[in-house]
Amino acid sequence: MVSSSELPLSKQLKKPQARLRGLVGRAIRDYGMIEAGDRVMVCLSGGKDSYTMLDILLQLQRSAPIHFDILAVNLDQKQPGFPAHVLPEYLENLGVPYRIETQDTYSTVTRVIPEGKTMCGLCSRLRRGILYRVAAEEGATKIALGHHRDDIVETLFLNMFHGATLKAMPPKLRTNDGQHIVIRPLAYCPEADIADYAELKRFPIIPCNLCGSQENLQRSQIKHLLQQWETEWPGRIDNLFRSLQQVVPSHLADSQLFDFVGLNANSVSAAQVDHDLW
Repeated sequence: MVSSSELPLSKQLKKPQARLRGLVGRAIRDYGMIEAGDRVMVCLSGGKDSYTMLDILLQLQRSAPIHFDILAVNLDQKQPGFPAHVLPEYLENLGVPYRIETQDTYSTVTRVIPEGKTMCGLCSRLRRGILYRVAAEEGATKIALGHHRDDIVETLFLNMFHGATLKAMPPKLRTNDGQHIVIRPLAYCPEADIADYAELKRFPIIPCNLCGSQENLQRSQIKHLLQQWETEWPGRIDNLFRSLQQVVPSHLADSQLFDFVGLNANSVSAAQVDHDLW
């Protein structure tokens, strides 16, 4: 029997590619992420997730029953040693329209944040503001970010443990100023599948030398915890993600989300009855 590693690369790619295309396509349909005539700004960092997102969206663009445009955008934050030639060369070879936005947020973050402290918060806020501006300048109707299923579950636990809030990353959201729609086409995709696909595709990965080099990030700790759970109970992360899609407000404790004060024996509807006492 021939092992998968001995198959030609095109055949090795067939199954993981089909799986990721299916998951991305389903997420797009479930949340109405992309509509006819959209101009989708795909935020490309140079990491495995954003490369995979762009790759799958380009495939879907060719086969979709609707027309939408793609613009790849990279924010060069002037991190030391950042190989500025890699993404332009990659995108030109693909023939994908792109824009490289250069803003020295690295100097700002390293100046403001004390050594040893987490840089992610400030870095992400600066990056987000710049990307929103670029989206407006380019006439983008959707901003696509490369967060995957595991990112969403990690964010759920981060917010619970450190923010006392029950929220995660939504697959689709409107920005606070109401000017942009952000989508996460990889919302259903496990990180392990993306990592395997990126390795098979041999994307020219650019490591993050800012936040990615910090060892004691809260997110890293949550990721390690979830990976332990997944090892002990396979399918745990998927169940956690699916719980975000099956929320029962009457069985939580937010009095602004559900009218507990007005709840009495005569007002309970069939949908509110707890049939499972345990």
